[in-house]
Amino acid sequence: MPVSYERFESPVNSPPSAFRRRLSLYWQLVRGDRPVGWLLLLWPTWWGLWLGAGGVPPAWTLLVFTAGVWLTRSAGCVINDYADRWLDPQVARTRDRPLATGAVSGREALLLFAALMLVAFALVLTLNSLTVWLSVVGVFLAASYPYLKRYTYLPQAYLGLAFGWGIPMAFAAVQGTVPPLAWVLYVANIFWATAYDTWYAMVDRDDDIRMGAKSTAILFGDLDLVAVGVLYALFLGGLALVGRQAGLGLPYWTALGLAVLLVAYEFVLARRRDGDGCFRAFRHNHWIGAVVFAGIALALEMPAPLAG
Repeated sequence: MPVSYERFESPVNSPPSAFRRRLSLYWQLVRGDRPVGWLLLLWPTWWGLWLGAGGVPPAWTLLVFTAGVWLTRSAGCVINDYADRWLDPQVARTRDRPLATGAVSGREALLLFAALMLVAFALVLTLNSLTVWLSVVGVFLAASYPYLKRYTYLPQAYLGLAFGWGIPMAFAAVQGTVPPLAWVLYVANIFWATAYDTWYAMVDRDDDIRMGAKSTAILFGDLDLVAVGVLYALFLGGLALVGRQAGLGLPYWTALGLAVLLVAYEFVLARRRDGDGCFRAFRHNHWIGAVVFAGIALALEMPAPLAG
């Protein structure tokens, strides 16, 4: 049911109630009620932190990155809705978002975006200089991603660039450098994000075609399931390279096997290409991220085998 704002706009409404309604609108704008997107950003960042630290990372670094993930994901949602003001009112899934309905103004959205990014940047300033410089690239990726769907059919791949940037930042924070292992993990995550965001794009494909927006779902067309399968295979292959390069043991490879089964289940969900099935497949990906993280964390806790 569409959200009604009549009470909020009424002159007899009390200030505390109006304030709470405004906070509720901002909470919707940052997708505070939808944590899946935050988890999809959190898990790869934690992969990088644990691998970079060789186990549990320093407490402050873990806190900075965990809070930073929430702040940057929230800011990304705000700037995404700001960029999509022309599109969201015409799409069934997004027409009730606060910016699409006009309940929140574009100026408010930009101020909220700036506030979230400033807090995130303030946290990063407590880390080393390499991490700070890498965060500047992260801000650019997060701010520019929403505009890609107007000009390219690969915004989902660009999302992967943005969503995975916490990986090199995590290695930089704990090691002071970004080793090759970090870039292998980063590329694997790009394939993963492109795959799961294609599920998401398949939900809106008809509306996007009508409005002239672009996505991998439109680019792949009737070969969408095949293309997504290739992307997942590249993702899992990249994780296998990570496990081999990092010398991870049985828990990691067991987790990778479970991830293969979870991916297969997503194709069961989305086999009819219907909106509900594709959306469920998209949301299901946070379990893949959690399983891979568990495999990394457990493998790093295992003692190294004795030589000879």
